[in-house]
Amino acid sequence: MAAAVLLAAAAWPALTYNRLVQARAAVDAQWAQVETQYQRRVDLVPNLVEAVRGVLVQERTVFEALPLGRLLGVVESYPNLRSVEAVARLMDELAGTENRIAVERRRYNARVAVYNTRVQQFPTMLVAGLGGFRVRPYFESASAAGTAPALTLSSP
Repeated sequence: MAAAVLLAAAAWPALTYNRLVQARAAVDAQWAQVETQYQRRVDLVPNLVEAVRGVLVQERTVFEALPLGRLLGVVESYPNLRSVEAVARLMDELAGTENRIAVERRRYNARVAVYNTRVQQFPTMLVAGLGGFRVRPYFESASAAGTAPALTLSSP
């Protein structure tokens, strides 16, 4: 009986430390998912804007070069002249990307909550303090995050 108590007392710090390591790794992995979505946005937005910009330039050229009477025939002949659809796709992609970012931020904050709870609970906090585990900050939007960025589709 005494040996079992001694073994449990000796194993508890190691098990606690390993649980803290797992929780910290989960927080780090989730933050990597947030950064992946940020990178997706960085990669996606300029490419989509350029694609839409090209469609708008093509349409403007066609519309300016033709008399109104021939314009309807040209539009029917060129079904790819659809700037409205291109802009709608751009907006859908942007909205989807922002939604992905929001989901990953929420998941990150959930992981941080679990980790922080473990770090602050007694007696785990004793092992956390000795192991260098510190409370992690939650994701918080910057004060400027409420202002939508300007999106310019006109030629530079």
